[in-house]
Amino acid sequence: MKKFLFILTNQPYNGTDNAYNALRLARALKEKGEEVRIFLMNDAVDLARNSTKKPENYDVDLVAMLKELYAGGAMLKVCGSCQTRCGLHVGEPYFEAEVKGSMDILSEWVRECDQVMTF
Repeated sequence: MKKFLFILTNQPYNGTDNAYNALRLARALKEKGEEVRIFLMNDAVDLARNSTKKPENYDVDLVAMLKELYAGGAMLKVCGSCQTRCGLHVGEPYFEAEVKGSMDILSEWVRECDQVMTF
């Protein structure tokens, strides 16, 4: 089993589909039995907030996709300092307190994983 780390940095619904494609690839790798780790930082932290709602013109709920991956065993951490600095919902809590991460955790994950991808 290989270990894949996804680092997401962009606002979820910014019109680029970066977050959507990252989560799709993470799901596909997880379904193939690979270990998937997801670290959210910068404006991507909004993916881990219940206050982030799917826009009417968007057909996929990215927060729900992330929650499904997390419930299915994907490891998830969200930048702790970004919680009070980044995103449209600055200062709002993450959907699970235990996902709050740190740069130290990210550095360990980078060292441990076989492949690191940024979106």
